[in-house]
Amino acid sequence: MPHKKLTLSILPDRYAICKLESDGEVPEWAKRSTFWSVTKTQQDLSILCAEDDVPANIKAERGWKVFKVEVPLDFSLTGIIASLTGPLAEANISVLVLSAYKADYVMVRESVLDKAISILSSAGHIVIE
Repeated sequence: MPHKKLTLSILPDRYAICKLESDGEVPEWAKRSTFWSVTKTQQDLSILCAEDDVPANIKAERGWKVFKVEVPLDFSLTGIIASLTGPLAEANISVLVLSAYKADYVMVRESVLDKAISILSSAGHIVIE
């Protein structure tokens, strides 16, 4: 599938995905980061935020790095996320994906960041470090 060459930047912080009770409120520590996201379901309240802001007693998956797609993408476009996640999946790199109104984000474990950069670059994307 042909795809557009995308420019990606890497956000500077390390991030954590936190699990809180579904009936909880968003804690103040989660809002300290310049990049954070909240998803509330019947099962839990999931928070993505800077790892340094997460208290030690909070259940969290730590050590994530975030690639940001640097141009706003029209909602009618298809295959954009697949062009990023497909090559990473072929290399056995698991990802988390987050879409906001004006940007898309792909997260990988920091331990595979260099490999992910290499794979995305080989797939034709431009990664700004």
